[in-house]
Amino acid sequence: MIRLERVHRDFQVGDQVVHALNDVDLRIGRGEYVSVMGPSGSGKSTLLNIIGILDHATSGKYFLDDQDVTEMDDAQESRARNRHIGFVFQSFHLVPRLTAAQNIELPLMLAAVNPEERRQKVARVLKALSLEDRAHHTPDQLSGGQRQRVAIARAAVTEPSVLLADEPTGNLDQRSGTEVIETLEALNRQGITLIVVTHDRNIGDRSRRSLEMVDGRIESDRAGSRAP
Repeated sequence: MIRLERVHRDFQVGDQVVHALNDVDLRIGRGEYVSVMGPSGSGKSTLLNIIGILDHATSGKYFLDDQDVTEMDDAQESRARNRHIGFVFQSFHLVPRLTAAQNIELPLMLAAVNPEERRQKVARVLKALSLEDRAHHTPDQLSGGQRQRVAIARAAVTEPSVLLADEPTGNLDQRSGTEVIETLEALNRQGITLIVVTHDRNIGDRSRRSLEMVDGRIESDRAGSRAP
């Protein structure tokens, strides 16, 4: 489903070139649960941003569902991102003045889904993530764990085939972080491909497959503790 071939991503910093990704080859199949670990600056988030079509490779090829993303124009990229990919970030990125339900509804509105279908989809995801009693609360009325679950619900409501989570437990205590990871894992069991970037070895080891990045390269690709 996801295929990267000899991908490089370079950044110009002053008079120096930083190789954020260096000749990366990667294949991730539909429904996999993959963690990406490594020290700061190893290229984890850059890799996730390229998979999520938020950034572009300097060179190399990226295929998503056998479509060559590197050949897409802006409109095609937007359609592919909206159709296939959901995002969960460390900082939640919820709209403060909107309720949980309204935050979850936002991507459906942007996709021009009709109001009745939006209502049904939001209701389903609120129930699935045990957020029904928080539907009309604004973010400042929610705990950190609840805010992240709302962010996950917002990512899942469009029924993406890939869910990308960048340090999803980074701002949470251990108990809330475990609840968030279990929520993501439940979505993976429903067939969503899950890719989690994390510094936390305990979180990373929960995956079925674990990538270790160093200096823009994938140094190891091994089975995780939940591998079949």
